[in-house]
Amino acid sequence: MSQSLKAAYPPGLRVTENRNARLRARLAQSSLLIAPGCFDCLTARLVETAGFEAAYITGSGLSMSCLGAPDVGLASFSEVLDRVKRICDVLTIPVIVDGETGFGGPLNIVRTVRDFERAGVSAIQIEDQNEPKRCGHEPGRRLVVPEEMVMRIEAACEARLDDAFLVIARTDARTEFGIQAAIDRAGLYKEAGADVLFVESPENEEEMEAVCRAFPGTPLLANVVEGGRTPSLPAGRLEAMGYALAIFPNSLTRLFGKAGLELMRELKATGTTAGQAERMFDHRALWSLFDYDGWLSLEARYGKRG
Repeated sequence: MSQSLKAAYPPGLRVTENRNARLRARLAQSSLLIAPGCFDCLTARLVETAGFEAAYITGSGLSMSCLGAPDVGLASFSEVLDRVKRICDVLTIPVIVDGETGFGGPLNIVRTVRDFERAGVSAIQIEDQNEPKRCGHEPGRRLVVPEEMVMRIEAACEARLDDAFLVIARTDARTEFGIQAAIDRAGLYKEAGADVLFVESPENEEEMEAVCRAFPGTPLLANVVEGGRTPSLPAGRLEAMGYALAIFPNSLTRLFGKAGLELMRELKATGTTAGQAERMFDHRALWSLFDYDGWLSLEARYGKRG
C-alpha cells in the first residue's frame, strides 16, 4: 500500500508517526502549549478540529463517561487503555494521558508505559498519590513517600521505547503539606528523570509563581480547573509566569453536561429540540467531523468488481 493512501485513511484507521518528537519539540518553544481535555472520540475530534496542537485524555472525564462514576480511582487499566487506543486513532496531534498512579507497582508501570506508547500516546502523567486516588482538587488525597514516587518515575522513564516519549511527574503535596513541600517533591522527581513537572492545586498566583521560579528551564504544567483550588488564569498570564503546558481537562465535560441537561429539559417541556437547533451540528456537519466522505471513498476503492 502506498504511503499516500495510508495518509488518506479517515479518522479511526490512521497510524500517525512522529507525534512524540513533535510534542517534545513543541514544549521546547517559548509559547504556551494548550492541551484541552477529551474523554472519547467525539471530544477528541473537537479538540483537533479547533486547531489545538495536543490533546489531554482526562481521567475524570473518562471515569464519568465510561463508568458513570466520579474520579475516585475506579477505572481499570484495561478500560482506560481501550479508550486511549480509540482516541489516539482518531487524532493526528500528540496525545497526553492521565496515567493516574501507574495502575500498580513497578511492573504495572512498565506495562502501562509500554502499552500507552504503542497505542499512540506521546506523554504520560503519573502522580504521587496512594490508592484509592482522588481528583487533585478534592479533599482526601493521601500521598506515597517520595521514594515510592521516585521509583514510579524511574520505572516509567526506563520503560519507554522512544526517548522522545515524555514522562510528566505530578505531586499532590500542596494541599496537605504546603507549597514548599510540593516544590521539594517536584525537585526529587525531576532528578529521577521526569521531563515535565506538575505541581497540582497551588492556591493563588503567588504560589504558581513560586513553582515557576523554582524550576527555570524545566517544562511546567498548569492545570486549569474551572471552580477548582487554583486560579483559572488565561494563557497569556500562564505563559508570562513560565508555564510551558496548560491542560483544561474537563472544560468540555462541564459544558456538555450543562448544555445537554438544558436540551433535555427543553425537550421534556416543549416536545421539540427546535429551540436549540442553532446550538447543534446539523446531520451533515456532525458526520463531516469524522470525515464521512473519506470513509465512503475508501469503501468505494474496494467496491464490487466485475
